[in-house]
Amino acid sequence: MVNIEEKKDLAVDLFKQGYNCAQSVFLAYADYFNIDLETAKKVSVSFGGGMGRLREVCGAVSGMFMCMGFLYPSTDPENQETKKTNYAAVQRTAAKFKESHKEIICAKLLEIKRQPQDPNPSVRNAEYYQKRPCAFFVARAAEIVGEEINNCHQKKS
Repeated sequence: MVNIEEKKDLAVDLFKQGYNCAQSVFLAYADYFNIDLETAKKVSVSFGGGMGRLREVCGAVSGMFMCMGFLYPSTDPENQETKKTNYAAVQRTAAKFKESHKEIICAKLLEIKRQPQDPNPSVRNAEYYQKRPCAFFVARAAEIVGEEINNCHQKKS
């Protein structure tokens, strides 16, 4: 079992330290999945800003999905059952995020135009944090991961 509030707070704190939305969610659970932080940072960095600032799937959601890969792994390409279990978890967690925020697409969540030609990360300052709701998305995604982990443990008990 994980302490969901602690993980949620950690994810938001990581975001406020400057990690992107995907990294913040994934790093919050790196210890649970026994992933060293440097590897977790590298694996998740490209998913920030809706995948490299393409403003596609929200990075917090991508971080959540990466966690599902560790919680419900599927490493044998022939094992259809483990793939099905993983995909069901991805769909279930996406639906929970949508219940809270109506959307999983970064540009729609932020109500902005997609600007893939601009790879420059946003400057993190007080104005950024005040006008961007990303910390709420990070918090909700981290909460959903914790719920999945705890539900998974209850099923195994």
